[in-house]
Amino acid sequence: MALLNFKRKTDEVRTTSPEVEAFLQGYSIEVMPRTAAKVEDFRALLPAGTRVYIAHIEGTPIEEMVATAKRLADDGYPVMPHFPARIIKDAATLENWIAMYQGEAGVDQALMLAGGVETPHGDFDSSMQLLETGLFDKAGFKRLHVAGHPEGNKDIDPTGGYANVNAALEWKQDFSQRTDADMAIATQFAFDAKPIIAWADGVKAAGIDIPIHIGIAGPAKLQTLIKFAIACGVGPSLKVLQKRAMDVTKLLLPYEPNDIVTELANHKAVNPDFNIDKVHFFPLGGIKTNASWAIDNGGASGTPVNG
Repeated sequence: MALLNFKRKTDEVRTTSPEVEAFLQGYSIEVMPRTAAKVEDFRALLPAGTRVYIAHIEGTPIEEMVATAKRLADDGYPVMPHFPARIIKDAATLENWIAMYQGEAGVDQALMLAGGVETPHGDFDSSMQLLETGLFDKAGFKRLHVAGHPEGNKDIDPTGGYANVNAALEWKQDFSQRTDADMAIATQFAFDAKPIIAWADGVKAAGIDIPIHIGIAGPAKLQTLIKFAIACGVGPSLKVLQKRAMDVTKLLLPYEPNDIVTELANHKAVNPDFNIDKVHFFPLGGIKTNASWAIDNGGASGTPVNG
């Protein structure tokens, strides 16, 4: 007789709450060229109109990024490539990347971020410098997203706290008044809803009205999530994973974001003016795994094109 009886995923009865379905409406997801190449058919996984971010990791040729963007655009998905400031040599390189994305894939939206590189490759070291070039407005980009950090960022505030992160958000708020493009704050993932809610409320209280697209880690093995969380500097909510790791009944089961999504969805339902507008998934356990979770839990909001 088995000592532990783990319920299999296929035995679970899944129900979608109206609050979660509404919260997941219009979710976005992140891919890389190498992870996208493993997906045979995005239309069998993602709803129509899903915004797909393409993460640009140091060393990835721009040609691979553009080819991935073209494939997704040809499938009918709006594409938002990353523009990591610290791997872009100069304004001429930036202008060339913009032209390649537009000319070959019809891209008109972008995520600006500093990028996880210690030593800049050239003239830029922050997303604000990219925005200040005016090249995205010149190219007529319709949507520009910037990074947010609900639990701080040691690259920006090495000694902890939020001073530099908050100052950057205030600058981006001012920029949002000067650009014709729609803006949003796409955040790092976290695992505890309460610090996220407190951070979002603080952002609003500071007069920053840029909508927030909250980062959520998709289903994955617990060990995988802990590794990514430490590498990405996730702070207090890492304790949620550590506590789970101490529970032998959960240690062998994959993590799923049901609890955090449900708590945020319920908060949004009770507080309609809550400034978290969308969910952005980091598919740390795989794109298919994440999309399947959304299909199982999101009701109409998760139904793929070919569903």
